Amino acid sequence: MFRALSQVPAAIRGFDVLRRAGLAPVARPDQALRSLLTLRRLGPIAGAAQVAADRDDTAVAIVDEQGSLTYHQLGLRANALARAFADRGLGPTSVIALLARDHRGAVDTMIAAGKLGARILLMNTGFAKPQLVDVARRERVEAVVYDQEFTSLVAALDNDVQRVLAWVDDGEPDVATLEELIAATDDRPMPKPPNPGGLVLLTSGTTGTPKGAPRTVRSPLAAAQFLDRIPLRTGECTVMAAPLFHGTGLSQFLLSLSLGSTVVLRRKFDPEATVSAVQDNRATALVLVPTMLRRILDLGDDVLAKYDTSSLRIIFCAGSALPPELGNRATEAFGDVVHNLYGSTEVAVATVATPADWRRAPGTVGRAPVGCRVALYDEDGGKVTAPHVVGRVFVGSMLSFEGYTDGRHKEIIDGLLSSGDVGHYDDDGLLFIDGRDDDMIVSGGENVFPGEIENLLLEHDAVAEAAVAGMADEEYGQRLAAYVVRRPDVDVDGEELKAYVKANLARFKVPRDIVFVDELPRNATGKLLRNKLG
Repeated sequence: MFRALSQVPAAIRGFDVLRRAGLAPVARPDQALRSLLTLRRLGPIAGAAQVAADRDDTAVAIVDEQGSLTYHQLGLRANALARAFADRGLGPTSVIALLARDHRGAVDTMIAAGKLGARILLMNTGFAKPQLVDVARRERVEAVVYDQEFTSLVAALDNDVQRVLAWVDDGEPDVATLEELIAATDDRPMPKPPNPGGLVLLTSGTTGTPKGAPRTVRSPLAAAQFLDRIPLRTGECTVMAAPLFHGTGLSQFLLSLSLGSTVVLRRKFDPEATVSAVQDNRATALVLVPTMLRRILDLGDDVLAKYDTSSLRIIFCAGSALPPELGNRATEAFGDVVHNLYGSTEVAVATVATPADWRRAPGTVGRAPVGCRVALYDEDGGKVTAPHVVGRVFVGSMLSFEGYTDGRHKEIIDGLLSSGDVGHYDDDGLLFIDGRDDDMIVSGGENVFPGEIENLLLEHDAVAEAAVAGMADEEYGQRLAAYVVRRPDVDVDGEELKAYVKANLARFKVPRDIVFVDELPRNATGKLLRNKLG
């Protein structure tokens, strides 16, 4: 009883957040109730699309390389595809894998699976064959929808997995395509499924086979966790640079659908084309990961000045750490629009730094929004409340997962879920992430987190990218090695960078080795693969 009462203020605040965003019109309580029932019956993807269609089905939903689709057209295509899936023996207990880039076919598949009540499994386009096969078998995939470029990958799957092409590059495909199925099938509305369609995201798999993290949206108030600190509004336009299979892209795509906004998709990221898309669509939001933001800023002032991006109110950045120098460069180029979200596949939303937070404390991930709780704990499980004291980060939210599909789970303290990171608060209560708990390097008895050194190196005029790792050392246990990508046409040597670090940080944080590389190893979403360094 007490717990339920304690949640009332958050619920009231959450409803007010939705009202301000236009998702809960006070004058139309019937519309709000209908939206709630739709989300419960169809799940977060198909439900969001239907809510938007009920609001205004003439609004443009998707813009991709094939043109635009209204919410009405999107709904008809998903109806037909859901019926085609059902004709192939797929149903509410089926698992449908999606291995595709960002385009209408991916959206059709996600919505159709929801209308069918099937579980949609979002595969990483950067998977190798062993990862793809292991995940498909573990998750009991019955059908895979994929782009033609991934044909050789999909060939490794078991023969009884049904195959459908989402995007055809050239030639005559030897399997059915989504467009063929949609064109040949009745597009009348599907009967409501017995249960809402499920959704499974996959962890990045940087240390082995990716784990499945089911995502359940229990309440429409969950949207308030984003909208509380990110001012998205109904009927606007979002350019989606982050891939839909990743939590960053998917969460903002679903929010944009719920808001009845237009989502601009492209199959592959191109920095200048992305800025052009912001201009051409008068986009108010741009969703990306930090490496994409860096590539946009590296276009240079002359290129960026060619495009009118004054419509942009939000640059939503998540997926990996946003270095202070990168966020500052983005603020200088685009104004006070940078929103830095911290979360993970498992915990979903943890904190968001608003532009005001970033101005006050570059590098911060901000504060927990409505409906979220964040706490720091030491190794013994004691709560850390003092500023500038590093602790393990634990998060609670309505979007946190309930365990991996293989039965494993994350550590839980006081009902909060471990994010696997460590961080600290500043004097104003703003959160900073110091790094992964398992990234800590013990060198000569001193604990070192790579992020602090990497952020400093990135502030050097000659450094484009930097990563720090621990290397085995007989004397110190581990020694620090920095892997550096130089900026074009700028020369710097290792001794100069060591001296630069020594002048700004403690002596034990100076890398023993500086290794210059052409690029850093990253996965498909731009996350650094530390185990590939060296």
